[in-house]
Amino acid sequence: MSGRKKTREPKEENVTLGPAVREGEHVFGVAHIFASFNDTFIHVTDLSGRETLVRITGGMKVKADRDESSPYAAMLASQDVAQRCKELGITALHIKLRATGGNKTKSPGPGAQSALRALARSGMKIGRIGCHPSPN
Repeated sequence: MSGRKKTREPKEENVTLGPAVREGEHVFGVAHIFASFNDTFIHVTDLSGRETLVRITGGMKVKADRDESSPYAAMLASQDVAQRCKELGITALHIKLRATGGNKTKSPGPGAQSALRALARSGMKIGRIGCHPSPN
């Protein structure tokens, strides 16, 4: 009796991260953009809002604290978000734009517009855009 064991060769499987869709169809996610005057958050979830896919802030992209809310930091964060969404198979985004609200200002911060523009420029399709709380 020989001391060799028979080993199975592992089968190569194609693993995809995103859902299976037909060509020409879009897979939607929801981009929650919180733009205050101190920072800009871009948080992408699935359509139900329960599963976080990507979350990147402007502060993660720049070194200086004063630049966290800048349009440049928001643009860099949006580009990283779009790249990660494409890796996961998300091709289109609904946008939920949010400002500080409450007793503070209801207008979005300086990074909101550039974040939205950078998402569109990086190849993501934009679905519906909602803004809360609405400035009067």
